Amino acid sequence: MVKTKSTFKNAWPYMEDKLNLPVHNLEAALPYYETMMGFKVVSKKDSPYKSAIVERDGLQIGFAENGGDPTQEGCFFEVDSIEAAFSELNANGLNKDKSAIEVQNHGGAQWKVFFVVAPDGLCYCLGEKLA
Repeated sequence: MVKTKSTFKNAWPYMEDKLNLPVHNLEAALPYYETMMGFKVVSKKDSPYKSAIVERDGLQIGFAENGGDPTQEGCFFEVDSIEAAFSELNANGLNKDKSAIEVQNHGGAQWKVFFVVAPDGLCYCLGEKLA
C-alpha cells in the first residue's frame, strides 16, 4: 500500500526567514495552507503587522503582511517521501501531473522535487533526498 501522507522534515527559506514569509492578505492566505498543505495555525498576531505561525509535523513556517513581495519568496521543504507528498497534495486539489516530479542537484546531492505556487504567490519546492 502506498503511503498517502508525507512527513515534512525540514524547511529552508529561499531568502532569510521562514517565519516571516510575505503575504498581501493573511486571512485569505491561511486556508490554502490548512486545506492544501496540511498545516494548522498555532499563533496569530496583529502587531507590528498581521502575522501567523503554522505547523505541520513539528515544523513551523510563518506568514506576515510585512510589505514584502510573495513572488520573490518561499521555502524548500524536505519530505520523507516525494511520492506520498505528491499524492497527498493532489488529493487535496493540487491537480499536477506526475511528470511534475523531476530530479535536481543541490548542495552536492540529488533530490526528487516538485514545485507548488500558492495563490498568494509564494513558491515552494518539496523534495526527497536520493540515496
